[in-house]
Amino acid sequence: MTVQGLFSARANAAAQISAVPRIAIVGRGFSGMMTAIALMKTVRAPFHLQLFDPNSSVSGGQALASARASTILNTRVRDLSVAVGDSDDFNDWLCTNAAFRAAVPAAIPGFRQIFVPKDIFSDYVYQRFSEALAARRDITVQVCNDPVVAIRRSHGNRFLLESANPANPLFDTVILATGYGLSDPHAEAPEVSPVRAQRLVARPHAVLLGSGIRVVDQLLQLRDSGYAGQVTIISRRGFLPQSHTPNSADPVFPAEALPESLPDIVRFIRQACREAEEEGRSWQSVMNGLRKHARSLWRSLPARDKHQFNRHLRAIYDSHRNRLPEAMHLRLQRELAEGRTVLRRGRAGRRGLSGLFFTPAGSSVEEVIYAERIIDCRCQAPDLSAPLMQSLFSSGLAMPDELSLGLAVTALGEPFLEDGSTVAGLFAVGPLGLGSLPDIDLVPEIVSQAYAAAERIGERFYPQVRAV
Repeated sequence: MTVQGLFSARANAAAQISAVPRIAIVGRGFSGMMTAIALMKTVRAPFHLQLFDPNSSVSGGQALASARASTILNTRVRDLSVAVGDSDDFNDWLCTNAAFRAAVPAAIPGFRQIFVPKDIFSDYVYQRFSEALAARRDITVQVCNDPVVAIRRSHGNRFLLESANPANPLFDTVILATGYGLSDPHAEAPEVSPVRAQRLVARPHAVLLGSGIRVVDQLLQLRDSGYAGQVTIISRRGFLPQSHTPNSADPVFPAEALPESLPDIVRFIRQACREAEEEGRSWQSVMNGLRKHARSLWRSLPARDKHQFNRHLRAIYDSHRNRLPEAMHLRLQRELAEGRTVLRRGRAGRRGLSGLFFTPAGSSVEEVIYAERIIDCRCQAPDLSAPLMQSLFSSGLAMPDELSLGLAVTALGEPFLEDGSTVAGLFAVGPLGLGSLPDIDLVPEIVSQAYAAAERIGERFYPQVRAV
């Protein structure tokens, strides 16, 4: 499907496509849609944009994925704007939404500090995309549902995207926006058959795998749908998301120079959190302030410390960084206190006919947790063995980051190689670069990166045209 600028005649589409730069975005979750918006608002000259994603619907991507549309996002409205330099854009959009304003009257005249459902945010992102497209008569946008299985360099330093469609043309620029990777969540093993399991458990029992926002949302979804059985959450490290504060928790951070070693940095941050609470602020304010220093801290650490952080501290950091709205956190704590939900630390193994094999932390003895329902709520890490990733590595277009969490990228999302060089025209926007750029899975960071990448693309194609 090809859509030209909404006020243009379609008769000129084919001629225009062949005469202007061609840009491909692989992925239509939030990172992909945000990059498309940034391109349309930043590159002030004609181009053709093609969006690749086997999923026919536009969604928030894996990070925002849920079985129910009413999922409450864990980020306040103030941090969800897709307009660079205008943190109030989402708030302003909500203020003009009569239905939402009527449903949340207590927040009038503004909604900056509240948490909203995922479907509201998706509507906002899609409307901003539609508005950006409507304002551009000089571009065309094409949507392709074929999965991309390989990216290779062609003659003339252009890119060939291999998919089920053998007629795919060459592209001048390719942006990977595949979120947390290319693993298909629907390809996981099916839920355990309830027939055998129900004979072995005295009451209904569900097992949830994961430790992030999605596992808590799934737990509350089960309860809201009337599920009264026992729930066991299996977490590798045993940490669950902490709570947001009822107030804004504006970012603060000590002005002193940060220490250089990982143990000293951890002690410094803990001390800063204690001092903030003693002064009547909150540790959440310190964690919010830490974001401004996270990338420089990460770059300064030697590889040994990065591996140590990933093994021992990332789970703690993520539980304090990706926080729950206070009401959701209170419900979680009530579930745990009443014993209706149990948190177990350890490793989830293979599934059997009657439940899940589980190895508790600190033990080598495997046990069986009997359950009639097993739900995997873990975000899928990038599959670096997937054909698309392997095509990039074998072609010398990218390499894994030093922790193999994704691709090694610059702040703009340009994959870099062992000699420090980058490949002109190739970008990886969003969580695919999490091993190089801490917090690049958060909306403000994705927005900033998308606009920075769009500016670089505009300068490459049209150096004489000043970006807006």
